[in-house]
Amino acid sequence: MALFRFASSRKLPLLLCSRNVDQFDLPCFGSLRAAFFSTQRLIGDEPVLVREFIHTALYDPKHGYFSQRSRSVGVLERSIKFNQLEGRKAYMKLLEKVYKQSDISWFTPVELFKPWYAHGIAEAILRTTNLSVPLKIYEIGGGSGTCAKGVLDYIMLNAPERIYNNMTYTSIEISPSLAEIQKETVAQVGSHLSKFRVECRDASDLSGWRNVEQQPCWVIMLEVLDNLPHDLVHSKSQISPWMEVLVENKPESEALSELYKPLEDPLIKRCLEIVEHEDDPISKPREIWSKLFPKPRRSWLPTGCLKLLEVLHEKLPKMSLIASDFSFLPDVKVPGERAPLVSTKKDGLSSDYSSYLDAKGDADIFFPTDFWLLERLDHYCSGWRKTEKDGTPSKKGRKRRTLTLDTSAFMDEFGLPTKTRTKDGYNPLLDDFKNTKFYLSVPTHNTK
Repeated sequence: MALFRFASSRKLPLLLCSRNVDQFDLPCFGSLRAAFFSTQRLIGDEPVLVREFIHTALYDPKHGYFSQRSRSVGVLERSIKFNQLEGRKAYMKLLEKVYKQSDISWFTPVELFKPWYAHGIAEAILRTTNLSVPLKIYEIGGGSGTCAKGVLDYIMLNAPERIYNNMTYTSIEISPSLAEIQKETVAQVGSHLSKFRVECRDASDLSGWRNVEQQPCWVIMLEVLDNLPHDLVHSKSQISPWMEVLVENKPESEALSELYKPLEDPLIKRCLEIVEHEDDPISKPREIWSKLFPKPRRSWLPTGCLKLLEVLHEKLPKMSLIASDFSFLPDVKVPGERAPLVSTKKDGLSSDYSSYLDAKGDADIFFPTDFWLLERLDHYCSGWRKTEKDGTPSKKGRKRRTLTLDTSAFMDEFGLPTKTRTKDGYNPLLDDFKNTKFYLSVPTHNTK
């Protein structure tokens, strides 16, 4: 999850950087779906929104970045014995060996630190859930199933027997191959199978959820947010109106270019409304500064996150949420607020693009998570701050209690830090993951 790059010439470019693959299906974008996909021609004759272009560059079934990675999610044969390692040097040497042997570009943190990472998540759930009702857990983008097995293991061993016997764990996974791997992983403990199931579908597709789940439940999202589609808006200056950005393919040129149009897309409008809400603590100083020194601006909007949260809150109104992801990405060359890191790997070495338009199926595109904004999106999607039928703002209080913690703080509170500590006291889970956070959100009845 944390981004780490080896200093040596044999550096592993995205070590510890997790990429959950095929979490969301490719929508039918008309000309985008039918377009001939190549390094010269990524889109059809009609311009497409940036989120559609990114979705295609990552998830196109034949030529998208993830589709070209035959082994996308790494699985360790056995857990790392951290207490047998001398220190950081020994740990990094072991990782380099593991990566070379597996020919994998990345392992998820839940895999690197299994079972302790998943155990920390399970402990957080047990401490804050209502154990008087059957425990229901949903995981979005379950990868290899390591989190599911770890959570089920922990609850089986540490919770009252009735909690484990009556619980359900549902993985929502768009990739059929990963779904099968998850079943195999969880099946290592026979009693887990009666509690676990996989639904192969797009979690952001409202129709896939069927009926509204009225009972309390938990949703786990590990490294899901960073690969969700984003939109881009542009303005000539801070005092000029925002324009939505589209990507077009000009016949006279093989290069893709941007096209600016007045805001029309409803999802972009909703997201921008939340981003620029007057409660923003830096909005007033920014407004004053922009009038004195106007300049062009670009802003990346987490429209994919907004769409997913809207669906989750509609279908799981009493859900509790636990998510982890990047809070910061180093070496970002793409311009704009909340801009992504666009990185590719060739001949064992990594390189970063300065434009997202250069990603033509050969590069990962992943975003940092603005956790303050994530909290706003969560509150908005739960119904807080939405307008009443007469057009006046709702005066009801917040419907969620939220908490953002650094990964080290989360694991100190809910995990077992001694299990990931080396002989000299170095702890990679606590010491190396400085650019990652956990977000916890639970419903509250205090809405007055």
